[in-house]
Amino acid sequence: MEHAIHGSWKKVLKHQLAQEYFKNLMDFVAQQYVTKTCYPPQELIFAALNRTHLKDVKVVILGQDPYHAAGQGNGLAFSVNDSIKIPPSLVHVFKEIEQDLGTAPPQSGNLERWADQGVLMLNAVLTVQESLAGSHKNKGWEQFTDAVIKAISEQREHVVFMLWGGFAKGKIKRIDTSKHFILESGHPSPLSANRGHWFGNRHFSQANTYLVQNGYEPVNW
Repeated sequence: MEHAIHGSWKKVLKHQLAQEYFKNLMDFVAQQYVTKTCYPPQELIFAALNRTHLKDVKVVILGQDPYHAAGQGNGLAFSVNDSIKIPPSLVHVFKEIEQDLGTAPPQSGNLERWADQGVLMLNAVLTVQESLAGSHKNKGWEQFTDAVIKAISEQREHVVFMLWGGFAKGKIKRIDTSKHFILESGHPSPLSANRGHWFGNRHFSQANTYLVQNGYEPVNW
């Protein structure tokens, strides 16, 4: 299954791919997809890495695990397929973008357009069993995706890391904060947003200002 990972990532993750934990993880995932209904579709497990190559990464948004209902996820954190109802957290993301940048919210929650501009939307766990959130936690995915974050920190410069909520903020120890830009806030979930921990963070304008200052094209959010 690891053959599905784009070469730009394979090169920096080859040590991870050779480890026993990763081989065990791939065996577990393969078995789960044969015996259970799992998401995202198997060909999209590594979609975040395949859609946004290492050399193109300029923003990282971290999620926890994929959507666990049929037809929702496309392998990118927070993103859903076209025609799928936009989930509450993503509705709040779009509302913040509207308040921050004055742009009308899109009709689709498909964030592939962000990925194509260098926004890596990475879940800590890349697979899940249907209707069982967190069902593939602690099987090895976290070690692998931590290695992805560390590789970005080491290989790239002036990347914006958007850390939303306590889980994502915990990843800061993987990031060299002296050469990257860290934006932290509460999670856009209804619980956090309604308590005043999300709206007004202005992450999207701040990210674009930083990117332009460091020679990157701003993201068309």
